[in-house]
Amino acid sequence: MPPKQYAPFRLLMQKIAASPPGAWYYARTLHLVDGIALRLSGGRLTVTSLFTGLPVVSVTTTGAKSGLPRTIPLLCIRDEHDPANFAIIATNWGQKQYPAWYFNLKANPRATCSLAGKTGTYLAHEAVDEEYARFWQYASNTYFGYPLYKQRIHARSIPIMVMTPDKV
Repeated sequence: MPPKQYAPFRLLMQKIAASPPGAWYYARTLHLVDGIALRLSGGRLTVTSLFTGLPVVSVTTTGAKSGLPRTIPLLCIRDEHDPANFAIIATNWGQKQYPAWYFNLKANPRATCSLAGKTGTYLAHEAVDEEYARFWQYASNTYFGYPLYKQRIHARSIPIMVMTPDKV
């Protein structure tokens, strides 16, 4: 699959977000703004998707330590082999530490996800081997910032959590 093409403005917004200062700033603010936009639009729109063209999913996990629900909007990487599945990439904007949602999903793999106004329950598992390589390629083709984040955080692995619909 070739990299996705984006309009010039959306590409510029992605480049700003992938830059070290942009990533630092957005890591601390964008989830708040996107959360508000998701609530106001009934789960159909985020500032991220509007300005960058990137798909965003709202993921509600159970806190690994607190046991409380934790909701965060994340970039959504669609599975081209099975459109019911998607992945979320634990780059944490290229920061050194893992994102909290990753630990939440490791401790409690069941999550509620809202994508394009549709909500469902999903089970998470960490991608390995061929599945990891496939989703990393999808991720790199979706958002060119992922390879840049990988360069910045070479000291740690970048987990990919694959989300599959819960059949229960």
